[in-house]
Amino acid sequence: MIEGTVTIVNPLGLHARAAAQLVKLAGSFKSKITIVHTGRDVFADAKSILSVLTLAASIGTQLGIRVEGEDCSAAFEAVVGLFEKGFGEI
Repeated sequence: MIEGTVTIVNPLGLHARAAAQLVKLAGSFKSKITIVHTGRDVFADAKSILSVLTLAASIGTQLGIRVEGEDCSAAFEAVVGLFEKGFGEI
């Protein structure tokens, strides 16, 4: 298992379009990817759009990323990279 944190850097936060990108990316891996809104103790399955949207994460929000499975290293790097690039919005 790999764990880390990311900060929402794109101005619109984790809105529907960004969440859809995350879900699509997460679905391309076999590993289980969990996103945690650390401030509210809310957990989301990164492969479920409804689950991700319940995080209600705006710009500046810190989220925990937890990845476990056979391709966890690649999945973790890809998900963190998506957040760091602001979902292509910055």
